Amino acid sequence: MRAGWERYLERWTSSGLIEAGAAGRIRQYEAERDQSRGLHWPVWLAVSFGALMVGAGVLLFVASHWDKLSPGGRFTLVLLMVGVFHAAGAFAAERFSALASALHAVGTITLGAGIFLAMQIFNLEEHWPAGLLLWALGAWAAWLLRREWPQAVLAAVLTPVWLSGEWFKAAGGWAGSDSIAAGGFLLLAITYLTAVVPGHESLTRKALAWIGGLALIPCTLWVVFADERWFGTNASWLSPGVYVLGFLTALILPLALAWALRGKAAWMNLVAAAWVVALCAVTMRQVSRWSVWRHAAYSLGPYILCGLAAAGMIWWGLKESRKARINLGIAGFALTILFFYFSEVMDSMGRAVSLAGLGALFLLGGWFLERTRRRLVAKVKRGES
Repeated sequence: MRAGWERYLERWTSSGLIEAGAAGRIRQYEAERDQSRGLHWPVWLAVSFGALMVGAGVLLFVASHWDKLSPGGRFTLVLLMVGVFHAAGAFAAERFSALASALHAVGTITLGAGIFLAMQIFNLEEHWPAGLLLWALGAWAAWLLRREWPQAVLAAVLTPVWLSGEWFKAAGGWAGSDSIAAGGFLLLAITYLTAVVPGHESLTRKALAWIGGLALIPCTLWVVFADERWFGTNASWLSPGVYVLGFLTALILPLALAWALRGKAAWMNLVAAAWVVALCAVTMRQVSRWSVWRHAAYSLGPYILCGLAAAGMIWWGLKESRKARINLGIAGFALTILFFYFSEVMDSMGRAVSLAGLGALFLLGGWFLERTRRRLVAKVKRGES
């Protein structure tokens, strides 16, 4: 749970009353105090796992008895399911803060189940993204009241899911809609990944960085293969005006969030947005109409751009002393080489030669990349000390 003093510390730092170095030393002092007297990771793991199991058990119980309940009983059960966890969290707040935080998070999760169950009771399922909107608003309200990172994580996940639901509801039957959503999610993952900046290292920002790190590579693959399902079909493409408007929205919203989180340092996110646009352009199936671009777009373009992105992520990690970005950059570079080998090189050689080359690639490439990663991480550690 985020400590109350941390909000004021961020406010004083952004106002110039406290230097970033002094704020970092205060956080380090408080972290050492919390480590000596606070909970260790097995306790946090037990609390989190227990809360998830309780929530899953309740949902399973409701699902198994749903058909036996009257409409009034169903709605009463939905209200109880949403309210009990928050009430239990409020009761445990002064006794066990970690348990209170977990129970409030489960309460927000069950809010989504309650919303969709209520929509089913009253036959309000025509526009299903509205349920996601209500769920996201509930998560934002919980975050405003509690200021805890689990609520921030739920709000950060549910809000873009709601926006994508609205987009697919409106344009999901048109070719090209997938690449817009994929590009928006990829840029948002980069924004979340880079939420931690020097002087602003709260638990909420670290949680966003974890979300971005976990989503970065899957979102990149989504962009690369976004238009595959439209290949060979007669589906109509989005009109140029709708395509441009959707793409601008998918870019502007993550960039606005990056500006709110990073301030002037968000210029690097703007460079990342240009890279996302380029990656979407070279993987768009409509480009295949021009034979001149076919080989560059579908054979070399994605690999070149992904290699540049991996190098840029490594540089970004060095610049802001973030080891996680260096690790992601190395992993992205390794995956780019593997995809290139399987797609462009392996088919042109015999089976024995291709397998031997793959083994050499794993041995020599893995050794070189791991050696490079350790050297770069050590450089970051020396800079921190």
